[in-house]
Amino acid sequence: MTGSGPLWIFGYGSLMWRPGFAHDAAEPALLRGYHRAFCVYSVHHRGTPARAGLVLGLDRGGSCRGRAYRVAAHDAEPVIAYLDAREQVTAVYLRRRVTIEIGTARVAAITYVADRAHRQYAGKLALRRAAEIILGGRGVSGANPEYLENTVAHLDELGINDGPLHELLALVRGGKSLNQAHFE
Repeated sequence: MTGSGPLWIFGYGSLMWRPGFAHDAAEPALLRGYHRAFCVYSVHHRGTPARAGLVLGLDRGGSCRGRAYRVAAHDAEPVIAYLDAREQVTAVYLRRRVTIEIGTARVAAITYVADRAHRQYAGKLALRRAAEIILGGRGVSGANPEYLENTVAHLDELGINDGPLHELLALVRGGKSLNQAHFE
């Protein structure tokens, strides 16, 4: 899967701010053909089977700016094993080899895309509905609103404009100050 050279990993959500694996470079990158979306119900990291949260996935269409990590060839297999364990807890993501753009270079990379056939695939939700789900989500990795806040903060740090996520964050922050029953 990795060949003899370095491995590139494309991150678009929590991997941008918490990769959790050894890498020797982190670069801004562009992936064409997929976009970042809150399209995955989380029943582990940011929710439970009884009350799902909502997390990011790469969904078909458009493009996505994110972060590419270069992993030394000798670390590639352990990094892939780590990422498979982290990203495929419920098999809602599919590991894919994609082509990303780093500056003017095009390189092969590994990323995880949402499996549209999986029961946890949420599809395109209205922002208000997504905010309601996020407000109620909490899983083994913490509160769902924290995931959204960290993602938006790191996108901002990287200079990546993602207006819909800012709109979603504003709704979530507004919902925190309201009676929770309003969102039930």
